[in-house]
Amino acid sequence: MRLHRRRPAGRAAAAGPAARRGDAGARGARGRARRRARPEAGVSDDVLDRWEPVIGLEVHVQLATASKAFSSSAIAFGAPPNSLTDPVVLGLPGALPVFNRRALEHAVRLGLAVGATIRRRSRFARKHYFYPDSPKGYQISQYDEPLCEGGAIELVCGGQRRAVRLTRIHLEEDAGKNTHTAGTTSLVDLNRCGVPLVEVVSEPDVRSAEEAAEYMRALHALVRYLGISEADMEKGQMRCDANVSLRPRGATAYGTRAELKNINSFRFVQKAIEHEILRQARILDGGGTVVQETRLWDGAAGTSQSLRGKEEALDYRYFPDPDLPVLVVDDATIDGLRAGLPELPMARLDRLVALGLALDDARTLMVDRDLGDYFDAALQARGDAALQARGDAALAARGDAAAARSLANWLVGDLLGALNRDGRAVADSPVTPAGLAALVRLVDDDVISGKIAKDVLARAYASGEAPDAIVEREGLRQITDAGAIEALARQIVEANPKQAAQYRAGKDNLLGFFVGQLMKASGGKANPQLASELLRKLLAG
Repeated sequence: MRLHRRRPAGRAAAAGPAARRGDAGARGARGRARRRARPEAGVSDDVLDRWEPVIGLEVHVQLATASKAFSSSAIAFGAPPNSLTDPVVLGLPGALPVFNRRALEHAVRLGLAVGATIRRRSRFARKHYFYPDSPKGYQISQYDEPLCEGGAIELVCGGQRRAVRLTRIHLEEDAGKNTHTAGTTSLVDLNRCGVPLVEVVSEPDVRSAEEAAEYMRALHALVRYLGISEADMEKGQMRCDANVSLRPRGATAYGTRAELKNINSFRFVQKAIEHEILRQARILDGGGTVVQETRLWDGAAGTSQSLRGKEEALDYRYFPDPDLPVLVVDDATIDGLRAGLPELPMARLDRLVALGLALDDARTLMVDRDLGDYFDAALQARGDAALQARGDAALAARGDAAAARSLANWLVGDLLGALNRDGRAVADSPVTPAGLAALVRLVDDDVISGKIAKDVLARAYASGEAPDAIVEREGLRQITDAGAIEALARQIVEANPKQAAQYRAGKDNLLGFFVGQLMKASGGKANPQLASELLRKLLAG
């Protein structure tokens, strides 16, 4: 669908109304701005000493359903433009919407997971605006009777755990996608129009840009754990608007807020809010007044530009949708969905910390459900049954947690590094959980050295062969026989009399030289601790 439009002279395409939904408009402008991109500025302590940021977030999450919210059209990212439409999506006369029950179930699951109150009766409303990405002239949303109210998102920021309260979670449909090309032409793709969304609206509880980014990561992990969305921000499946204001430190009244749109990554959430805090601080420090407005974030340039004055609810002329009945959710439905909830991210974090894992490792395993599942499978394969007891704080005290920490270190530090380097998902890892568990056990039991284990892991990753099979086939087990290692140690000392004399004269750091020579002579198989101990005794003699 091609439209011709008039653009004000000298105004970037991104400043048009389409930009409010983070669509493809103004990519040309962003491309030009990329050449003048600048690094993240951050917010200095002196600004924060004077001004307290007050931040509320509105996050749109596309729900993982096979068909659209109110019609039978399929959903597929990357389909040819305008190939996934129907009379309801196009707003043709006489076409009536029928709500997708799977979208309702997904939204209720999210509400239950955050501890929200699920309304037994909620209602759809029409949100009116005129723009080509919505052929009906309105968006089906929820207004004064949302599906979910209250609840909170738990997060960890700066080593501290806290909860950000939610105002509401409501259902709505997505708009189409506008692409503004050169000249006066705009292209409209309605494939996205009608895709089911939940909008998660927070209270203004967030107090820093870093905290806002962690909120987004926590929500992202939660919807993926629940299986209700892929939440791929590059595909527009999770989009964030941030309402930012400043007030004097110690004040209780809210300042004038600006809304930031077009934020499509965790990093940009933090950068955009930091930029807005600094922008408002400069205005207020100069004696000016912050204007309530909507601003478009340009990630390439690291700046924002004004789009329009901030709309209020009255501007959209909400009223109940007469084509859709009251949405009724009974207790049986809620109880059934509650029973099917998986272990949630923060519960997994608590369990992993109770196992003795460092907080950073536990968070890494918590954020990605597939990675956490891989760790659990590897831990189970290792056979340390005691480590499977959830919430047992005595595990770390008994020392059993050492096995869990070792496994986490190899998974997060070595295997995950290889997967990230190759752009592979943990589900596609050529090293199975059982294979990694077997390798780590060999290291922990001093059967092979850490150096050999890294080489074995690299070979297993490249070939798909089980790591323990490589160890057995190549005869890589450590030499732990003290007599054999002592014989090698004597040969090394006798072959290097000059270094031996220097060591005995006080150059203790030469011990590393002798250990290295012995490891080389043994093909890396000698137990390094035993080798070091025996060499120290020989050199002291």
